[in-house]
Amino acid sequence: MMALSESQIPPDAQHYLVCGTENCERNCQFYCNDCHQPMCEQCRDEHQKNEKTKNHEVVPYKQRKRQLPVEKCKIHPTKEMVLFCEECQIPICYKCTATKEHRGHAFTDLEIDFDENVSLCHEEIAKIRNYFEPTSQDLKKEIAGDVTEIRKMMDGIRTAMKAEAESVKKLVNTVTSDKIEQVDKIEKSLLETLNSQNQEIYDYINYLNDLIKTFYGYLSPSNIDQIRLNLKSESIRPIPITSKPVPPVFTAGQYSREDVAKLLGRITDSNTKPENRKIKPMETASTQLKPTGKQRKQDREKSDVKQTLSLSSSVTKVREYTVPGVDHVYHVSLGKSGRLWASDLSGNLVQTDQQGNQLQKIQTNGIWEGYHTVTQDGHLIYTDKNNKVINRITPDNTITEFIKTGDWKPLSIHSFHITGDLLVGMVKNREAKVTRYNKTGTEIQNIQRDNKGQGLYGHPHYITENINCDVCVSDYNKHAVVVVDKSGQHRFSYTGQRSRLDPFGICTDVLGHILVCDSISNKVHLLDQDGQFLSLILTPQRGVTYPRSVCVDDENNLWVGQSNTNTVTVSKYLQ
Repeated sequence: MMALSESQIPPDAQHYLVCGTENCERNCQFYCNDCHQPMCEQCRDEHQKNEKTKNHEVVPYKQRKRQLPVEKCKIHPTKEMVLFCEECQIPICYKCTATKEHRGHAFTDLEIDFDENVSLCHEEIAKIRNYFEPTSQDLKKEIAGDVTEIRKMMDGIRTAMKAEAESVKKLVNTVTSDKIEQVDKIEKSLLETLNSQNQEIYDYINYLNDLIKTFYGYLSPSNIDQIRLNLKSESIRPIPITSKPVPPVFTAGQYSREDVAKLLGRITDSNTKPENRKIKPMETASTQLKPTGKQRKQDREKSDVKQTLSLSSSVTKVREYTVPGVDHVYHVSLGKSGRLWASDLSGNLVQTDQQGNQLQKIQTNGIWEGYHTVTQDGHLIYTDKNNKVINRITPDNTITEFIKTGDWKPLSIHSFHITGDLLVGMVKNREAKVTRYNKTGTEIQNIQRDNKGQGLYGHPHYITENINCDVCVSDYNKHAVVVVDKSGQHRFSYTGQRSRLDPFGICTDVLGHILVCDSISNKVHLLDQDGQFLSLILTPQRGVTYPRSVCVDDENNLWVGQSNTNTVTVSKYLQ
């Protein structure tokens, strides 16, 4: 085993330090600040008895002065920097003190200055380890507890709202039944009146027929006086009086969305200002800096440099993976440690390592859909559209049935790494929708129609989520990328540039860009998060001929699978 150098050992680490005296292997306990040498107790005694070294400063090891690194002066290359200019705040050599730049300035032994700064660094490290880091971990646990509590509370609110809605539905059904019963009674009464009038008219018609026969009988006698007598004895009864029924009038209820909202209660944000979390104070005694005895000019500007990314002027291939066990790559999902899941048209789903070695293979019924995804926990989730379920594979390769989707056939799926939610694109007969589940498999949202009641989707066969929580869907039947916001409101649909778009694999990156494969132009389109076309970042001229699947890893590399090969290309497109 190779021993660590003194500078590599943390100040609070437990390690075995050997005496620095030649041929001595005893445990080090002391340190000579003049010789910069660790010593055991015996060697210290001999060191202090020696005439040449008896005046050296020997101290316990923890109180040692750090040895000054040897650095040459930039102005006098043959001289070592051993002094610190208090005015200019720079290290210098002895020869520099005679130059006009440092004339009249105050100087300090650079070794003393270096030792003081090293001590300050160790004190800062101790503060971080003893206070800032454990306090931050406590806050992290507290926040995690709050997350659990908030989700529990919100689930309770959702349950109460659904119960309220069910209560209103039952009340509506009861009132509707009462009104329908009232209509039935009115109908029965009107029909009875009309049937009575119909019978009265029927009887009157029979009476008229009988009267006609009677009058024909009066024609047979030859005596004219007899006919006159008979006619005088008969008179025609008047036609019975009937009335036209007056049906009831139905007046539709005048209600609005606001009226229904009032029936179902309301949700109000609390006006209470959130309290700052309590942080235990740091012990002042343990954090006080040791006085240096000198006032130095230490007011220096500090700035935080924030790394920013932007689109590169060109796409650079980083590496390629050949995926054994598949004929082509229609969808890719990235797991931990760079492990890759890839699928083809034959339902083969294969996992490989970074060297392209096959780790496991699963037979599924998926074809040209984004039907698998990897969660925050490293679980593979994939859809089984024939059996209408969503399966989960744990890291120990156990396959379990996770979610049943009822009458809906699940096509595409995506795990959002910010919230852990699952987005699933589904179809049923001629309908389509996107359903959101939380990471426990509970359904929390359905997205199906726009504000005008029109269906948003036709065939959502690839799906992803953007950094602003937009849901982005590749819809083969709509020939569009359909994007809705987190509440399910339609934001825009991208239908391509000059020709029709047949979208396949889709993903987003840390800048909110949307990347989508087009099977007509065989190019990858790059959009901003508002759907504006930016560029074609991968084209056949750049070595990617039939792109069908895309994803972006944690290092902002773009992974692309193709339909004509089992090779996955990894490229840089951000700088």
